[in-house]
Amino acid sequence: MTPDPTVGVGRRPAGRDGWAHRDDPLGSSDPAQPGHGPAPAPPARVLLLDAAPGDLLDHELARLLGHGLAVTLNLRRVTDKAAARAAWQGKAEFTDFDPFDEAALITETLRDGAGHDAVKSRAGVPLRAAFLAAATAPGIAAPLRVIGRAGAGTDHVDLPAAARHGVAVTHTPGSNAEAVAEFALAQLLALTRDLTAYNEAAHKGAWRTPAAPARELSELTLGLIGVGRIGRALARRATALGMAVQGVSRRPARPDEQVRRAASLGELLGSSDVVSLHLPLTPHTRGLIGGAELARMRPGAILLNTARGGIVDEQALADALRDPAHPLAAAAVDTFAHEHAAFASPLFGLPNALLSPHVAGMSRTAMATAAAGCADHMAALLAGRPEGVPVVTRPS
Repeated sequence: MTPDPTVGVGRRPAGRDGWAHRDDPLGSSDPAQPGHGPAPAPPARVLLLDAAPGDLLDHELARLLGHGLAVTLNLRRVTDKAAARAAWQGKAEFTDFDPFDEAALITETLRDGAGHDAVKSRAGVPLRAAFLAAATAPGIAAPLRVIGRAGAGTDHVDLPAAARHGVAVTHTPGSNAEAVAEFALAQLLALTRDLTAYNEAAHKGAWRTPAAPARELSELTLGLIGVGRIGRALARRATALGMAVQGVSRRPARPDEQVRRAASLGELLGSSDVVSLHLPLTPHTRGLIGGAELARMRPGAILLNTARGGIVDEQALADALRDPAHPLAAAAVDTFAHEHAAFASPLFGLPNALLSPHVAGMSRTAMATAAAGCADHMAALLAGRPEGVPVVTRPS
């Protein structure tokens, strides 16, 4: 989406149109002076909680500024803070705080009563009811109107609270589908061929050979729980390698010759050698895979989770992996119930658990696509042009 300089993309419109704006105390409501039009509204303010890494930061800032937005960059997760300041001094404002500290987040969002029209998150900074209430409180010059997520998931936002406070929540579904599918395939290959165990043994000088030969991928069935963009991308890769693929979906999915539809979750669990999760965390999917579901899996099965941690009961998964008689042989987990500074899991230390810190979607292409898309979506919503913009929660 290219900004149209004739429309004033980054300006805060005066008045409310019932969708994306609030009554704006800084809007052009003063009577026009003779011979002059109304004073232009100040540019909409955007707080970049966690920018794209490396040189992608420059592309993201240029995209936002190109839309006429006033950007405040949080330097906390920027690797070279001095270089960022030098490159963008006079073009952006700067702050440095831990966005996962809610008190600090509120303080910096409301700094000097100025507020921000939008906040953008990449790493899923929790934006809960207390923050939303503070960021939209009366008297703030630029009350929050838009939350942007450079990624697909929006479970970090209290969506009902956002709707109550008139905040639109946008995201970039599909931006990381190929990257996550590639990562899930890497997990699958690592576990089906026991690569991590061989690597560890070799580093210790041990010449370890398999107790039993591994089966080839063409002998295995992949079960997908969720057949959306990521699930279909993984299915294409698995099919190309000779795997049979079946899936279950939360909603009727479009026909796909590569994915046989399983009649139920139970059937899929009992007839798949590898089960991969690809669905959002919602009240309906939280705890979807617990002890009972794990017990229904095929002997020697593998579980992959690149979706959301809360979908799987981590304690039940850890118990299953510790039990040599359990049908589940191994698991690869990229998402956890507690992440970042609160990272903790009962899976720590288990040799048959391949763990990674929520990095499946972090390819260069995926992150660049998500950052640009999120910038475009926020700019469109702030300008009152929601057409075609993916919005999870519309203001009430």
